[in-house]
Amino acid sequence: MATEHLTADAGTLVASAPGPRAFLVVQLQLGDGEPSSRVIDLIDGGEVTFGRSRGAIVSVKDDDVSRLHARVRRTGDAIEVEDLGSRNGTWVNGERITAPRRLAAGDELKLGSILAVVGRTSGLRRARPVSDADAGEARLAAEVDRAVRYRRPVTFALVRFAGRAIDAALDAIAGILRPMDLIADYAGDDHLVILPELDRASGGAALASIVSAAQQAGATVKTGSAVAPDDGTTADTIIAALRASLHGGKPAGAAAAAAAAPAAAAPLDGPIVLDPVMQRVYKLVAKIGESSMTVLILGETGVGKELVAEAIHKGSPRRDGPLIKLNCAALPETLLESELFGHERGAFTGAERRKQGFFEAADGGTLFLDEVGEMPLSLQAKLLRVLEGKVITRVGGTAETAVDVRVVCATHRDLQADVRTGRFRQDLLFRIGGFTVAVPPLRDRRSEIVPLAEHFVRLAAAEQRRPPPALAPDARDALLAYRWPGNVRELENAIQRALVLCEDTITLADLPDRLRDVAPRGGGAAASAAVGDIQGQLEELERGAIAAALEAHGDNQTRAARALGLSRRALIYKMEKYGLKPPPGAAPTRRP
Repeated sequence: MATEHLTADAGTLVASAPGPRAFLVVQLQLGDGEPSSRVIDLIDGGEVTFGRSRGAIVSVKDDDVSRLHARVRRTGDAIEVEDLGSRNGTWVNGERITAPRRLAAGDELKLGSILAVVGRTSGLRRARPVSDADAGEARLAAEVDRAVRYRRPVTFALVRFAGRAIDAALDAIAGILRPMDLIADYAGDDHLVILPELDRASGGAALASIVSAAQQAGATVKTGSAVAPDDGTTADTIIAALRASLHGGKPAGAAAAAAAAPAAAAPLDGPIVLDPVMQRVYKLVAKIGESSMTVLILGETGVGKELVAEAIHKGSPRRDGPLIKLNCAALPETLLESELFGHERGAFTGAERRKQGFFEAADGGTLFLDEVGEMPLSLQAKLLRVLEGKVITRVGGTAETAVDVRVVCATHRDLQADVRTGRFRQDLLFRIGGFTVAVPPLRDRRSEIVPLAEHFVRLAAAEQRRPPPALAPDARDALLAYRWPGNVRELENAIQRALVLCEDTITLADLPDRLRDVAPRGGGAAASAAVGDIQGQLEELERGAIAAALEAHGDNQTRAARALGLSRRALIYKMEKYGLKPPPGAAPTRRP
């Protein structure tokens, strides 16, 4: 492929398209050079064609692309892609289409060397140039995932403003951003900027333009940047790299981020384990670490299931082997199978060389499959065969490869309920649940909330090269009163934002609105104690109800769970929490 030809004039189309705007971000790889990106507007009643023919709107010289390969058509608000009988097919989100397919914002089209992403806006001008913090976090996670899956660079930046012209600076920046770019609130006067499809060099040039626009508007600006996937492959690692860059030197890539990681983790050698229920969890982890059986870790999102998996690996004979982690919810089925088992050259469009899968990479160590409950049924059957046979077959291949891997799985779903509804295979559940570890939510570990918050304060302060601020009494009361639906991850995020806003002490005013809304009013420690008393009374009532149900049903957990309206798995967790479950090997006992 040597040249590309675009016949659409994006500027003209924008001017003539009233109302909501839809567009394609088209990227073409020109030989061995840098990819070329264009934005093509989709006007109502119009279409964009792809192919080798110079009559196509997007024309490329690429043997993997047919003369007229596919077309995208817009009718009103509906956008549809149709394959035109191409030899190598048209792929939507990793799946080859066999009939016309409706498209939504964010969907990805792959045609040979062409990658196109569908975008929409609510109109020609943004109603508000800056998105809120939640939208920024969601977009950041999605773009990091896209960067990892397709090895497409994304530049991120934290921009800190000072002065009285911040609003004018934000308007100026919004005016130079591309349609697919985003600027969102982060904390205080810090804003998150997302620049898809830009590598370190082009992203740096774009950030220089942003800084120039803000300065011309009268604002003082400081920036920190990071590029996915080079500087991180998760939202958390990218945020850490951004904060380190904003408060110090910019990371030069993954190696710099990895070099900074040990120093950031120095204040703590392992997880904080203070609550009795968590102490029981880690006692169980210590016992099962020496075995080779599979482990299933249950718990809500953000409770620390990955930390438990790391503890299992470190306590096992495989501790010197690799610990490989894969989030099953982050990839579509076709890519997930390739990531797990690898693929042979030519197995599918884009498979230009043989690839080693995660099972092979984890040989002699541990493979952590996070969110295993999101795995498609067809892939569950293949995973079961690997677990039973200890061999894998690469996608597109026939040869079997032996692997020596311990598998640790995690999920926030109720897999027993998913088995009943047919979403999860019962035989696979039996196979991965050799040992089951239930990690309680943070709201049930109240004695750990403040120590965890203080730990996150130390970590964030070390990144910013400043003394760690203290937690004021009203901030402590709010942390204890809040229910933490996002668990430890939400707590860490709240503390990181508070550190940006605070001076020498983190007060209630520095915490997110949702925490201030539930903070005790005018009672200080007394109000916090009252909240604790109510919580204790509720827990005592729940414990009594569980004990009574077990007594009434002769310690039969299935019947007791049914009587209480719980799943058996939830009942077992609550029995562990309240000390109602006898130790392994003990005779059944009935507790009052």
